[in-house]
Amino acid sequence: MMNGVEKTIAEDIATEEQLITPWTVSVSSGYTLLRDPRHNKGLAFTENERDAHYLRGLLPPALLTQELQERKLMHNLRQYEVPLQRYMAMMDLQERNERLFYKLLIDNVEELLPVVYTPTVGEACQKYGSIFRRPQGLYISLKEKGKILEVLKNWPERNIQVIVVTDGERILGLGRSWLPGIDSHKFIYRLHGMGIPVGKLSLYTALGGLRPSACLPVTIDVGTNNDKLLNNEFYIGLRRRRATGQEYAELLDEFMTAVKKNYGEKVLVQFEDFANHNAFELLAKYKPTHLVFNDDIQGTASVVLAGLLSALKLVGGTLADHTFLFLGAGEAGTGIAELIALEISKTGTNAPLEETRKNIWLVDSKGLIVSSRKGSLQHFKKPWAHEHEPIKGLLDAVKAIKPTVLIGSSGVGKTFTKEVVEAMASLNEKPIILALSNPTSQSECTAEEAYTWSEGRAIFASGSPFDPVEYNSKVYVPGQANNAYIFPGFGLGLIISGAIRVHDDMLLAASETLAEQVKQENFDRALIYPPFSNIRKISAKIAARVAAKAYELGLASRLPRPKDLVKYAESCMYSPLYRSYR
Repeated sequence: MMNGVEKTIAEDIATEEQLITPWTVSVSSGYTLLRDPRHNKGLAFTENERDAHYLRGLLPPALLTQELQERKLMHNLRQYEVPLQRYMAMMDLQERNERLFYKLLIDNVEELLPVVYTPTVGEACQKYGSIFRRPQGLYISLKEKGKILEVLKNWPERNIQVIVVTDGERILGLGRSWLPGIDSHKFIYRLHGMGIPVGKLSLYTALGGLRPSACLPVTIDVGTNNDKLLNNEFYIGLRRRRATGQEYAELLDEFMTAVKKNYGEKVLVQFEDFANHNAFELLAKYKPTHLVFNDDIQGTASVVLAGLLSALKLVGGTLADHTFLFLGAGEAGTGIAELIALEISKTGTNAPLEETRKNIWLVDSKGLIVSSRKGSLQHFKKPWAHEHEPIKGLLDAVKAIKPTVLIGSSGVGKTFTKEVVEAMASLNEKPIILALSNPTSQSECTAEEAYTWSEGRAIFASGSPFDPVEYNSKVYVPGQANNAYIFPGFGLGLIISGAIRVHDDMLLAASETLAEQVKQENFDRALIYPPFSNIRKISAKIAARVAAKAYELGLASRLPRPKDLVKYAESCMYSPLYRSYR
């Protein structure tokens, strides 16, 4: 054990100054060492290391420090004009030199986050079959039914702390099925979705400090209903119609049982990009028995709540004073709405959730969700069916409900029209407008549209990044409600405390901590999120608050509790600096 986090290999136990032995199955040396991404340093191997590990003649004579390698690679990456090329270059680097990959990502997080995550990872998933080079993570299909525990044991690492698992049904999808008539197949990549868990876990390491070897990406392949993929001779997934019902549930149950048996009670399983109907059911089913987290529901909710809490510093009042209108009532929209209602209930009014929900309204494909529709609503929408006459369109809903906050989680672009934004601006001095849908093309409106149509008065944030906007000689810097603010630190907090379950109070603690990191200089530019350049410090503070809540709720298993949880979290973080070899 090191600082409460399991460390099982010499490299983890040694300090950065100590010499270590680059073990694989045996001591890695020569050509094998250069092909081992965990230990390869490229031209940074010293003269002594080149002699000791039989590298003479296998490398050019030059010696380059890690810093020089980093500068060279950033220069090369900036030469690519197409984001997918940068993504592929970063993935190639991860496969050949793990520490340099993470050093690059940590030091240049604001520039490279859109490359390895939203929005470029969406295109990578679309083309994953054609850019596939070597397997990353575990692929579990219906062929492995009855043998999933054996499959988990095929993974070379034994001490897994976090698993990100997807079935690929809803990649980058804030509300993909929001409108009837939209071809949902084009958003369904199935096995091609491995890019998402791989990308998420790289952020767990870069932003949250988890060891790469403790992270496991998993894709569950239950088939696809996409005829184009089924008929594509190069498709790398399972060629059959998608499994549903009992067949699907049995495979997932076997997976969750095997994970707990193989890795123990404290392994975090993050569900990623499951379709609405499965996402809610899986979270509800396994929340009482496993350490589970759904980033689409809970992570999105937590980061949006943080933005709203910091926005209060600009508009005044408490959350209970505001009226919220959502466009989109899927897992993201209802998850955000529920966490807002919970925060109001716990910190302001002490009113029951049934009461605090009444200031939160949702619009789906059939219009405003109201009581008269209750009989036909999906179960997760029913709590939001309030007494009101039916309303079809968003503009009419804005005029009738008079919201102070407009939140888009629809997955359909251009739905915050000029008329909608102008209506929000006529009702509020500083309308809060959050266009959360990914990728950029599906954002409900652009930053430029929000600022221009509100005459520069909107407090705006989006799910995908937008460039700064100049309006009336003033420069506005749009914020990004990026889940990467929350889930790396949240996961770290669960792991360092040895938490055995996730509690909603932990999500509230993460939101409040993130909101506290926004400084006056950020508010002066109408920003409601802190800069990503400080993300590791932010993650450590979130981890500390989440861990503190785990101890407070009696859900932590690592004892005794550290005195200073922030320092403890920082001490547990993975360092990407090169190590010296004997």
